[in-house]
Amino acid sequence: MSDNKYTPPKVWLNEVSNGNKWANINSPESGARYEKELPVGEHSFQLYSLATPNGQKVTIMFEELLALGIKEAEYDAFIINIGESAQFSSGFVGVNPNSKIPALVDKTGKDPVKVFESASILVHLAEKFEQFLPQNGAARTQVFNWLFWAQGSAPFLGGGFGHFYAYADDKQEYPINRFTMEVKRQLDVLDKQLVDNTFIAGDEYSIADIAIWPWYGNLVLGKLYDAADFLQVDTYTNVTRWAKAIAKREAVQRGRIVNCSWGEEWEQLPIRHCANDIDEVLKLRP
Repeated sequence: MSDNKYTPPKVWLNEVSNGNKWANINSPESGARYEKELPVGEHSFQLYSLATPNGQKVTIMFEELLALGIKEAEYDAFIINIGESAQFSSGFVGVNPNSKIPALVDKTGKDPVKVFESASILVHLAEKFEQFLPQNGAARTQVFNWLFWAQGSAPFLGGGFGHFYAYADDKQEYPINRFTMEVKRQLDVLDKQLVDNTFIAGDEYSIADIAIWPWYGNLVLGKLYDAADFLQVDTYTNVTRWAKAIAKREAVQRGRIVNCSWGEEWEQLPIRHCANDIDEVLKLRP
């Protein structure tokens, strides 16, 4: 246990600035910090995002729709560099007042529709194109069960475990142990669900898989926080089987690199306007 003792003051003061890149972009106040309009492409869908797990959900969804031959799902995707506070521009806040990626503008109708929160975007697209979400009945409810499970669970993996294990300046035993316990419990939940199910919500690939894979699939495949050994992910055999199967999907391989500006050269596509943009990057794969 740490020898440092912390007693919360009677009134909290914002004195958390410590040179940490990620801590210093945070603020207790919402809203735009500077004026800047968002770029706009030619397609009816304009996505403003970053290839974090939450961002990957939406680009994978778009690529899955395009893989089905749905040309109406063509989209422009512009990178929002959260490390440089691009999410606090007036243009981005105008789409998402919560200043979090991803954010989408749908211009397919008479009036533009602003959609934010990754799960909301997935449902919006699934319902618009009638794909990856059952139309009614128990199967639809099951997909929503797991979609909302992901929305409630992933913050413990990302903002909890990921922050204290990978990003915090000081490695603290208590929060790492606390969030590790929860992440392993979540992996066990998924592993047991996948004993008799090919996909998360049953036998059909759905937006539940698209929402969960970028977090938990990347985690067990060693592509998130470099924590595979620490979490003993190989013991979750059903999650690993599922994660590997999803990773083989061409749409997943395409979607995961959109709005990415780090990693290998063949993994980086900061801005996407057409399918050929992805094709050219993937040609660089070894």
